Amino acid sequence: MNEKYERQMKKGVLDMLVLKLLEPEPKYGYQIIQEMKEKSGETFLLKDGTLYPILYRLEEDGLVESRWSGPEGKQVSRKYYEITESGREALGKIKAIWEHISSGIAKIMEE
Repeated sequence: MNEKYERQMKKGVLDMLVLKLLEPEPKYGYQIIQEMKEKSGETFLLKDGTLYPILYRLEEDGLVESRWSGPEGKQVSRKYYEITESGREALGKIKAIWEHISSGIAKIMEE
């Protein structure tokens, strides 16, 4: 039962977290997965099958753009994702909503 609630709660914040990770610089999928794992203290352990639908949806909504890098030396081509200006604006709005909801939850849970 706990896993069900945990999955539902995490699902609601993944778009925000992916946009936040892309804010400083473009990243490729595996890099996003690793950074999310490390920065969250292993709270968010994404799989490819979870991340890529999020990236595709964000791209369809105009919040991120993708581009392929050319192979360099032994490194293969990679698809990089970059936050757009619309994505930065959306991230600001989503973050404000998250802070409002978190504050309301904290007030109830502190009783």
